Amino acid sequence: MAVKFFGRSLYKGRCFRRALSIDELREVARRQVPYFAFEYVEGGAEDERALRWNRGALENIRLIPNTLVDTSDRHQRISLFDRQSQSPLIVAPTGLNGMLRYRGDAALARAATAAGIPFTLSTVSNMLLEDVAVSAREVGDARMWMQLYVMNDRAVARNIVERADKAGYEALVFTTDANVFGYREWDRRNYREPGKLTLRNMMNVPFHPRWAWDVLRHGIPWFDNIVDFMPPEARSASGGVAFFPRLFAPNLSWDDVAWIRDAWPRKLLIKGVMSVDDARKAADVGCDGIILTNHGGRQLDSCVAPIEVLPEIAATVGERMTIIVDSGFYRGGDVVKAVALGADAVMIGRAALFGLTAGGEAGVAHALHIMMSEIDRTLGELGCCSLADVHPSMLVQG
Repeated sequence: MAVKFFGRSLYKGRCFRRALSIDELREVARRQVPYFAFEYVEGGAEDERALRWNRGALENIRLIPNTLVDTSDRHQRISLFDRQSQSPLIVAPTGLNGMLRYRGDAALARAATAAGIPFTLSTVSNMLLEDVAVSAREVGDARMWMQLYVMNDRAVARNIVERADKAGYEALVFTTDANVFGYREWDRRNYREPGKLTLRNMMNVPFHPRWAWDVLRHGIPWFDNIVDFMPPEARSASGGVAFFPRLFAPNLSWDDVAWIRDAWPRKLLIKGVMSVDDARKAADVGCDGIILTNHGGRQLDSCVAPIEVLPEIAATVGERMTIIVDSGFYRGGDVVKAVALGADAVMIGRAALFGLTAGGEAGVAHALHIMMSEIDRTLGELGCCSLADVHPSMLVQG
């Protein structure tokens, strides 16, 4: 059972299928992997103010329900880029998933496909983008999106764009908020020097034999999509994390959007927009969508929460492009709040990773089921038959 202590759920169970919420699923996941692996997933930048405020800003919004409305035929389907999605959820791009589960990226993609929603693969995944697409398409009509980091060597990005195009990815998601790499202090404390765990963390590994059997017996995960562009000492997951800050390009500009728009024939989204001015620029240069994000609180500490800037950005460019939001979404009710404020869809990162860590592909499916069930229940309790019925007058902030 779950016990509430200072507002947090201390879930005592070990079976992910018994978890009733993402917070309880997190507790199952925490027990499955060594400290350093879980800290990588959960940690934020510096003092983690942005990480905490992402949740605080969402919790600060309250809902006003209508009553005596027949919602027996309600649904949460949306149209996203002229295709139907079964829910406003999108699985966000997350790197190093092979450190949590062997072939973790494929598990995420397959679960998303089975749920009828898009999956976004990270540039720094531990599987080839071609292999993930093949695996997802075994399940059904996969909606595969590819996240792009533009690094100092622009050849890396050009290679990813060409391969994603050839593999039939539906959309390209250009991440722009990691040009200067975030300082994740708690994550760094797990290493005595780059790529080398502290004694405490090394001693913790034997307490997770199932994780070691699942992950380590296949070898240390590599960054398969960019490994040919990295020096030998940076090609493993541990070495690559230490090398990352040298890979990212602090000279990113809107000129990079222009050549990517030229090179990519399908939907293009910019991930990292947080101001009205940048949203206008993205629309003006021909982007199909933007993703409002503070990188889950992992980049600029004390950054505003995306939900705070969503209403003004939606009012400014909502008629011109698709608006997606992420960072801090652990409850389906929070997804409904975002839609009411102008979002077309919501990306979830950690929520899906808790499922992956707790139970592989089935765990991801359970995480998606939890959030989709909460969206459905929230719609019914609000007196809405679909997300199209949700509007700002149903919200009170502050």
